[in-house]
Amino acid sequence: MRIAYLHSGSIPSIYANGVHVMRMCDAFTDAGHEVVLYALPGATPVEDVHGYYGTRNRFGVRTAAQSHLPGLGVWSRALRVRTDLRRQGPPDLLYGRDLRALLACSDLAPLVYETHLLWSSPVVRGLERLLLRSSNLRRVVFVSQALADDYRAAFSGIDSLRGADLVTAHDGADPAPDTGPVAQLPGRAGALRIGYVGHLYPGRGIDVILGLAERLSEADFHIVGGTSTDQEHWQSRSRLPHVHFHGHLPPALLGSYYRAFDIVLAPYQRKAYCAGGVGEISRWVSPMKLFEYMAYGKAVIASDLPVLREVLTDGVNCLLCPPDSPEAWAAAVKRLGEDPDLRIALGNEARRRLLHHHTWRARAEQVLPSAPGHPTAGEC
Repeated sequence: MRIAYLHSGSIPSIYANGVHVMRMCDAFTDAGHEVVLYALPGATPVEDVHGYYGTRNRFGVRTAAQSHLPGLGVWSRALRVRTDLRRQGPPDLLYGRDLRALLACSDLAPLVYETHLLWSSPVVRGLERLLLRSSNLRRVVFVSQALADDYRAAFSGIDSLRGADLVTAHDGADPAPDTGPVAQLPGRAGALRIGYVGHLYPGRGIDVILGLAERLSEADFHIVGGTSTDQEHWQSRSRLPHVHFHGHLPPALLGSYYRAFDIVLAPYQRKAYCAGGVGEISRWVSPMKLFEYMAYGKAVIASDLPVLREVLTDGVNCLLCPPDSPEAWAAAVKRLGEDPDLRIALGNEARRRLLHHHTWRARAEQVLPSAPGHPTAGEC
């Protein structure tokens, strides 16, 4: 099948949405489909976009720039995507998170709309209603069950879309190789290495990590990711010698860091935001870093949020802590630091769940429309 993936973000980029779409396109290609990704051009182009992301396949990546005309730039770009699709020959399936491009191209092929948050904007809600009425819509994909439930509450009749079904599909990760390079981390020989990988936006729990570092001077803390501005902000708030900021790294290089960590953290707060403070996502989030932690068999400490309990079970494949309890987080780190067998057991169970339920390849099979009369596993 020929799939055109329509993405409203830039490729390459430092943002998680770029990693998500590249992983999904890679998985679609693994499944035997011919894939072309449409995206905005990256602000900092790299020599080899596939090498930057570490993809296995060299699927097509076509960029279409967006003009700065207020309100019109997104639509002019959507029309350019449509023109290019018609020039190349309409695909068998349109897939993506680019609402406007999907609308502009909705008459060209069957389509799947994937959403990661419920926008409060009346304009976006109106555009979604238009897309939901499209005769070519085959599937709506939600990144968590909580998000699916909230869409049901916001859009009456969404359960009875003609010719389309609803699917919940959490994010995922590729299975990690059993062996590979290990990052040479700064710090003290023999110290417990506690890692965080991800952005440093408000609500991501960086203040929790710095508070832990103040309480646990015997451990080394490694924070990977973030824009240079965000990194400078948090570094200015912590001068502790055992806290190390590594900045943004190409996704292809992160595996060596995961292997080097003893414990990994996902300290999402009760309110967490996307880049620029756009979109509060804590109710619906499905963090890719969490699944990557699981793929590498790491002992995870995560915030006890209802949406994370869709994947995590306290004491089975992780330890869960109240997001705003420094004492609980410190106790969890100490518990794992003193019990290497527990770290191994939690990490092994996390990896087992990832391999059985949350690989990108499994997600690719889950989100594509099934043949009529043959529903796909994961329908919500």
